[in-house]
Amino acid sequence: MIVRQLKQQAGIIRDYFSVISGSAGRVLISLAYFVALANTLSIGDFGVFATASATGVVLSRLVSFGFVSPLYRIATVKPQLIGAYTGGYLAAVVLSLPVVAIAAWAVHAVFFGGDISLLIFALIIVAEALFWRSAEVIIIVNNGLNRFGKAAILVVFGTVTRAVAAILFAFSAEKDLAHWAWWYLAANGVSLLVALWFYPRVKLRFAPALYKRRIADALAVAGAEILFYVQMELDKLLVLSIGGPRIAGIYAILMRLVDLTALPIRSFNMMLVQRLMRTPDMLRSLKMKVGLEGGIFLVSIGALAALALFLYFFPGALGSNVAAIVALLPLVILVPGFRNLAEYQAELLYARGQSGLRTANLAILTCAKALLIYLLFTHFGADDAWVIWLNAIFAALYLLSLVLTYRGLRLPAKRV
Repeated sequence: MIVRQLKQQAGIIRDYFSVISGSAGRVLISLAYFVALANTLSIGDFGVFATASATGVVLSRLVSFGFVSPLYRIATVKPQLIGAYTGGYLAAVVLSLPVVAIAAWAVHAVFFGGDISLLIFALIIVAEALFWRSAEVIIIVNNGLNRFGKAAILVVFGTVTRAVAAILFAFSAEKDLAHWAWWYLAANGVSLLVALWFYPRVKLRFAPALYKRRIADALAVAGAEILFYVQMELDKLLVLSIGGPRIAGIYAILMRLVDLTALPIRSFNMMLVQRLMRTPDMLRSLKMKVGLEGGIFLVSIGALAALALFLYFFPGALGSNVAAIVALLPLVILVPGFRNLAEYQAELLYARGQSGLRTANLAILTCAKALLIYLLFTHFGADDAWVIWLNAIFAALYLLSLVLTYRGLRLPAKRV
């Protein structure tokens, strides 16, 4: 029976391993990038950079006002229209740039004014929100076309360029955040130039009549993604503003190690989303729902446990700056499981076309996370007891996400 099932699902298994090959390579190279950078910059500078980079990820979701969603859907179900939707996407990017610039200036003024100059902050935002986000869009389109191998190559290459930049930076004469920002900009620029060669050869067209019925979905997705990444990254901004650069650096290192566990889960989420787009009712079985969530939770905490065990025996393996923090890693052992499950649940609603509900759910989760993180760090301050309470915070956010998501899944799926 097992052999028969494997034969029936051979195509899906092959595609998943094509995707996961990119994630596996990315995990290893991301680790090299993280080690080189975290041990070259001071802990304070690393905390400021990680927070600025996270801000760039949030602002990148403003770029094109979410039109990447219609482009991805078209690549998945009607690839003959990619040329027309690529033209629409490029027009949306141009329209969104002033909004991104104003938002970046406002965030710098509120959160970063005392820690980093506007120029250096702008370099990090351009690298993240324009260069790397554009490369990501090309990866997304290739995934929509089932070109998983090409997408995996681009994922790995983008990570390699940043890792190489970090290693070269480690051997450079100037090792502060101001100089690293230029290295980071160059690395992401190279990634984008290479990615452009992998975009499908299409004739660009601008067809506004095709876009009208997609605008609502695009804006809903943009709002949901902004809220999703605000919910994911707002903690870094709050920690920086409440605890200062050093506590922000400790928090960023811990969460970066936690985030490594999410890479293979995101590959799985991407393939599940495509399947749900074609068969929206595949999750009607309670057994399948529990099995998927249990598997994600176990894989996530197992990955972090393996990393913590390795670092217990080889504490200096990730460098001296990280070695001072790895003793805290077992204290956040449940965080990746709850964090990855909340991310998975948000993807379920997107796959079923329930983007408006997804946006509302993420708004609630964002407010809840902001409140919990604020209470945590104002209560404990510099006391390391805040670390273990992160498990309770992410557990509470997961339970809230669980209730909101599965209540929404009772509603009929929407074809987009």
